[in-house]
Amino acid sequence: MNTKEKRLRTRAQIRALKNRERRIATAIFLVFILLIVIFSSYFTYNFLNQPQNQTTNSSSSQLKVAIVDHLSLTMPNQTFIQTATNTLKQEGYTVDYYPSENITVEFYRNLPTHGYGLIILRVHSTTGGYPCVALFTSEPYSKSKYLYEVLTDKVVPVAYSPEDADRGECYFGITQSFVESSMKGRFANTIVIMIGCEGLNNTRMARAFVQKGAKVYIGWSASVSASHTDTATTQLLQHFLIEKLTLKQSVQETFKEVGFDPAYKSLLIYYPLEVGEQTIENIKK
Repeated sequence: MNTKEKRLRTRAQIRALKNRERRIATAIFLVFILLIVIFSSYFTYNFLNQPQNQTTNSSSSQLKVAIVDHLSLTMPNQTFIQTATNTLKQEGYTVDYYPSENITVEFYRNLPTHGYGLIILRVHSTTGGYPCVALFTSEPYSKSKYLYEVLTDKVVPVAYSPEDADRGECYFGITQSFVESSMKGRFANTIVIMIGCEGLNNTRMARAFVQKGAKVYIGWSASVSASHTDTATTQLLQHFLIEKLTLKQSVQETFKEVGFDPAYKSLLIYYPLEVGEQTIENIKK
């Protein structure tokens, strides 16, 4: 092989080497771009699909209130609703009002996702032979609906009277098990005022709400009349939100003013007890 042929061969080898290096560099570059696209897609997906309640830790979420008025059809009290709403708006809260027809199983399921700092549950409730209190919905009971939750006692049949139950006039009621495992998301230091009957007959429902992120759960130790609980709740909101007393002081002052329920001798109490030393400002932080 002469010198010229050797030079041509060397140049061909150099070109081949450079072409190979360019192909390798291009492949590396394309892999790099692909990785960027994959990671960007992954983080975008996670951001867009993160649970809604992750945004509820902001101070603005603590200024949102839900009044859940399941009693609006059977025991309406527009004076209470208006007084409570005015008290809340006076302190800068925005108020969402839910009448009886809105109160379904799916409503309770999604309740934590709305970011409420305070929830007033003006709902029918009962122990009715169950281990804990069950909160009424306005949704007629059916064994063929919410099958898994029916079989696992997350939802149970509840009725306004034994006679209604005998006639099969029942509604879905949610139990503490539903709160624990069927509600979506978490509450964000939410204050739950459960002003229906037997809300704190035992602590099971209260514990479920607290484990789900609520700061405190307030309720009655036994049955209570609608007029008595409405009056007591109005006074409680005044002491706790306007006068800025501690929760313990607010409950004590409310008791001095309204006392036990005259018919059932029930008492307004709260869980857990250690929150009693906190004011609304402490809880909102």
